[in-house]
Amino acid sequence: MNGATLVAIAACIGNFLQGWDNATIAGAIVYIKKDLNLDSSVEGLVVAMSLIGATAITTCSGPISDWLGRRPMLIISSCLYFISGLVMLWSPNVYILCLARLLDGFGIGLAVTLVPLYISEIAPSDIRGQLNTLPQFTGSGGMFLSYCMVFTMSLSASPSWRLMLGVLSIPSLLYFALTVFYLPESPRWLVSKGRMLEAKQVLQSLRGMGDVSGELALLVEGLGLGGETSIEEYVIGPEQGLSWVAKPATGRQSSLALLASRQGSMVNQNVPLMDPLVTLFGSVHEKFPESGGSMRSMIFPNFGSMFSTADPHPKHDHWDDEESLHGEGEDYRSEAGGGGGADSEDELHSPLISRQPTNVEKDSNLGGVRRHSSLFQGQGETVGSTGIGGGWQLAWQWSGKEGEGGGRKKEGFKRVYLHQEGGAPGSRRGSLLSIHGSEPVGDYIQAAALVSQPALYSKELMDQQHPVGPAMVHPSETAGKGPVWAALLDPGVKSALLVGMGIQILQQVLIDVFNLLFYLCISAFTTLLMLPCIAIAMRLMDISGRRTLLLATIPVLIVSLIILVISELINLSSVIHAVISTTCVIVYFCCFVAAYGPIPNILCAEIFPTRVRGLCIAICALVFWVGDIIVTYTLPVMLSSIGLGGAFGIYAVVCAVSWVFVFLKVPETKGMPLEVITEFFAVGARQAAAAKNE
Repeated sequence: MNGATLVAIAACIGNFLQGWDNATIAGAIVYIKKDLNLDSSVEGLVVAMSLIGATAITTCSGPISDWLGRRPMLIISSCLYFISGLVMLWSPNVYILCLARLLDGFGIGLAVTLVPLYISEIAPSDIRGQLNTLPQFTGSGGMFLSYCMVFTMSLSASPSWRLMLGVLSIPSLLYFALTVFYLPESPRWLVSKGRMLEAKQVLQSLRGMGDVSGELALLVEGLGLGGETSIEEYVIGPEQGLSWVAKPATGRQSSLALLASRQGSMVNQNVPLMDPLVTLFGSVHEKFPESGGSMRSMIFPNFGSMFSTADPHPKHDHWDDEESLHGEGEDYRSEAGGGGGADSEDELHSPLISRQPTNVEKDSNLGGVRRHSSLFQGQGETVGSTGIGGGWQLAWQWSGKEGEGGGRKKEGFKRVYLHQEGGAPGSRRGSLLSIHGSEPVGDYIQAAALVSQPALYSKELMDQQHPVGPAMVHPSETAGKGPVWAALLDPGVKSALLVGMGIQILQQVLIDVFNLLFYLCISAFTTLLMLPCIAIAMRLMDISGRRTLLLATIPVLIVSLIILVISELINLSSVIHAVISTTCVIVYFCCFVAAYGPIPNILCAEIFPTRVRGLCIAICALVFWVGDIIVTYTLPVMLSSIGLGGAFGIYAVVCAVSWVFVFLKVPETKGMPLEVITEFFAVGARQAAAAKNE
């Protein structure tokens, strides 16, 4: 994972420059005001121009990044940082300075919006939260170093504010060099444009391994949007002592299967008003008991390597760019079409890859048990599986069913995301579940699966042109179907947007508290103190999870603000008041930067489908910046009308509201592949709508 980590660190230089600029203008504005003889309104405009620029660029950054790519937008961001630094170094008057600050805001807006998106798309699911906390860490690091620079330059006889601001061009040159010569394009964006070979090469570089076919297949499946997704129940157990297979379990209600059963059904919630999606996600993250866990560790992390679904003499991967599309279609038809043998009709043929045996397969001799041995089986069906991280497996199920009136068989093709249920193998016996009417032999593992239509499935081709075998269309064609804006009406996307916009606007209010407290204390010292707190959060982000960190830290924020309100209302000695205020401020800072600082951006980069991820993140970022403008300009009114204690009281109420919002609406996404997260949002939204209609 060193490749993904180094790329994420390089991308975060954009956030470093944002923190650097915020701290520099805070220190330099004193000298700017004196040198250019500015009144208070123009002074505020100089500071706010970067905010205006960030808000303006955010409105179009997402759609443009979906069209042009993530990497070019980061390159543009670095250029804007560099040019704005040079212009601020020259600035002969306030008009040129405001123009430079506007360009600087453009660079900030692109970096803040797209760096979390970019990191989410290149990071492995098990360390995605950790890597996406890096922007918060580097931003705070940039603030600290900038405060040190401003303090050092302020000791000179005649401090130059132009030099303070112009230094920004130096680190921006490094950022430009890295974006041009080191940062790769997002593999998910490449897949969405049909550039499969490039995506494969990028994944191989990021993961440091040659076989990335499983993850590449996952990225292609992420192009799908909408469709009917169901949750089904499976059990995994040994068959004839040769291999483990998964079979559908009958005899139980399958609408929500077992993913939500332990924490209450999605229709009948134990907690009123709680979004069923929260329960659905929560059941995935149930902890497995230590006892009996050896079987789970043996089976699930190595699904793709322990069970071979490929020919012992594998062929080359079928992936290619658009030029070879027609050749691929012939390969698919020749493999899956009729006339290939008696068993060809129900044989597994992955639409995405020809898997190659791994060292584990060769060493364990499991790869050659049977040519057509498979992980998933059903009546007349075969399925192949590949690990995609976080304990999830991606499989494709190809089956033939009798048509109406007993006519020719009607083919069906399914995508299956499988996840093991909590509990040790053998903890649930055949008395609870029947597997095609028979009890399982020996221990078995209970699992649930998201089953839906593959992204590359073409109903028209399947039913009309090629009735024998899976007729596939190219990813670029699949991704291009339908207007992007219309995709925002998909129930899953709407549900994700509600979560994203809600947590962004609430974060903005808490950031305003953060900024207010920040300028009431010693800035450089507080910034330095935040760095170890962010480092701890990086460690916990993928262990405790995003939702858990938010629910644990928000009450601390509320208590800190309440104590500040009380200290403002009662008469205390100056020493005691200073100690209490400083302690509360430090506690607030540390808890905020460890959770509410980075998590909203992390969540927004995780919960949207690939096709509309840039657009949806732009919408959420726009909500954030508009909220920033509103909150920033209402704060002086609040302070003048109700005082500092009253403002802290209102912010404490907002913190309480944010805790309720997180508890009821924000699901836990740690360790889950991005494509699985979006599937869950789609399932949860549709099930909630169905329950409401009933």
